[in-house]
Amino acid sequence: MLAVVKYGQEDGMVELRDAPVPQIGDNDVLLEVKATGVCGSDIEMWRHHFTFQVNTPVILGHEFCGVIAETGKDVTKWQKGDRVISETSAYVCGKCYFCKSGEYNMCPDRLGYGYGVDGAFTNYVKVRQEILHPIPEGLSFEEAAITEPICVAYNALVMRSRIHPGDTVAVIGPGPIGLNCIQVAKVCGAGTIIATGATGDETRLELARKMGAHITVNSTREDPVAVVNEVTGGLGADLVVNAAGSAKTLEQSMHMTRRLGQITKIGWGPKPASLTLDPLISKAITLQGTYGHAWKTWRAVLKLLADGVVTTGDMVSSVLPITEWEKGYRQVEDRSAVKVILQPVD
Repeated sequence: MLAVVKYGQEDGMVELRDAPVPQIGDNDVLLEVKATGVCGSDIEMWRHHFTFQVNTPVILGHEFCGVIAETGKDVTKWQKGDRVISETSAYVCGKCYFCKSGEYNMCPDRLGYGYGVDGAFTNYVKVRQEILHPIPEGLSFEEAAITEPICVAYNALVMRSRIHPGDTVAVIGPGPIGLNCIQVAKVCGAGTIIATGATGDETRLELARKMGAHITVNSTREDPVAVVNEVTGGLGADLVVNAAGSAKTLEQSMHMTRRLGQITKIGWGPKPASLTLDPLISKAITLQGTYGHAWKTWRAVLKLLADGVVTTGDMVSSVLPITEWEKGYRQVEDRSAVKVILQPVD
C-alpha cells in the first residue's frame, strides 16, 4: 500500500513509499482508511520544526476515520464494516496515574499516530478497540475526519478553561483549532467572541465570522490589544485562547487579558520566548497549557456533531489523493486552504 512517510530528521524528508499492511493483535482492529485530515503539525514534521522525537521512518497522519476491515479475537464491540473514527493515542501504558484516572492523553509513555507509530496517510492502520467511536449517522468521512481538532478545542475550553455565559473570549490564530475554539466558545455561551489573524488569513477570518465570531481583527493592519480593550471598555477579555503559539502572540495575550482572567495556550511555539511574563503577576492572570483529549471529550464532541451544534464541513477546502500530498501540504502551509483531506489510493 502507498503511504506518506517521514523518513528522516531533516527538513523535507517526506515521500511516498510502499508499506506493508499492518498486522493486528487480539485487541486491535484493522481500519480501512477513508479520509485523513492534514494537520498543522504534519507541516511542521515535513519541515522538521518540532523539538520532540519523531520515530522515523513513520507514516504520517493522525486525523482519520474509515471502515473496519478486520477484528482481533478479543474485540467485542466492533464488527467488520462498522464506520468508525479513531482517537490519536495509539499507545498508552494503562498503568500510570494518568491512564488510571482517565487522562491517558498525558501518559508519559504515550505514542501518537503519525509521529510515534504509523499513522493514516495510507490504506490501512492498526487501532486498539478502546479508542474507536462510531461515526454519527449522516456525517461523511470527510467531515468526520476533522473531529479530532474539535476535540482539541473542547478539551482546551471546556475541560481546561474558565468560561461562563456572557464572557468575552478572544481567539488568536484562525486555523482549524482556532476556528473550532470559536465554535466551542459559542456553545459555552460566550457573549462576545473576537478572532484575530494576520494578512493572509482573510479567508479564515471570514470563516471565523460564519462560525460564531462577532468581531475579526487583521493584526497586521490594526492592534488586536487595542481592539479588545475598546470592545471591553478597557477591562480586557475574560479568556484569551492562544492558538497561534508565537512569542509575539503570547505577549499580546497577556496585554489583552483582564485582571484575574485566563490565557489558554494551545499553539506550539518551539522558539525561545524573549519576553517578560510579569503581566501574569501584576494582573494575576492564569496561564493554562492544554494538550490533546481523552474518551469523554470525544463522546461529548461526537454528540455535538450528531446534533448539528458544531460542524466541520465548512472547513474542508480540498480533498486530494495521497499521491498529491505535497500539493495539500503546500495549500495548508501558504494558508490558501483551511483544511485539506487526503484519501488513500488503490
